[in-house]
Amino acid sequence: MANKKPITGVYLVTDRPLCLHHSLAEVVRLSALGGVSFVQLREKETDSRQFLELAKHLKNILTPFSIPLLINDRLDICLAAGADGVHLGQSDLPWREARRILGNDALIGLSLETKEDYHSLIQTHPNPELDYLAVSPVFDTSTKTNTKPAWGLTGVTWLKTQTNLPIVAIGGVNESNAEAIVEAGADSLAVVSAICSAKDPKLATENLTKKFQY
Repeated sequence: MANKKPITGVYLVTDRPLCLHHSLAEVVRLSALGGVSFVQLREKETDSRQFLELAKHLKNILTPFSIPLLINDRLDICLAAGADGVHLGQSDLPWREARRILGNDALIGLSLETKEDYHSLIQTHPNPELDYLAVSPVFDTSTKTNTKPAWGLTGVTWLKTQTNLPIVAIGGVNESNAEAIVEAGADSLAVVSAICSAKDPKLATENLTKKFQY
């Protein structure tokens, strides 16, 4: 994808155990109909073959909507499925290697768990070849375990003053706090249970998307 989609709007991060009312594929399809901007396939428990099958299936669902599919952590799955990029954490493959392997057209995002993560990134790479930085977590959440203390709204605003890269907020994001997070400086809201566990994922996505329309 030579012309990358701007990092804005609702960013669905999948979690199959949280898909209470619909299959994962149906949640993704309904979120696409609701106007989701990005989908990240996150699979912590499944084997590589099933992960790849899921990725290909979701890619087929999202392609007609021109919605990018990102893969959590796994560059091999991203390449094999023809996905649009990867989301990396602090302990995953270094983002520089991901960029070298996937090329300039791939979307690559990096989670920051602390302000120190940001400082060390900028000290080594003043202009990192990343498409977005993720504040993780904004609020404490059960869907992300072993995380550092939450950034809070002040943390989002702080990062906004430090970088020109788009900011994706993840962790405890839902309809009740979404507007405040956007006002604090987030360009995109990454949500898990707010869409995956919704009885009507399309409506949930639409309601979150409205937070970006002032």
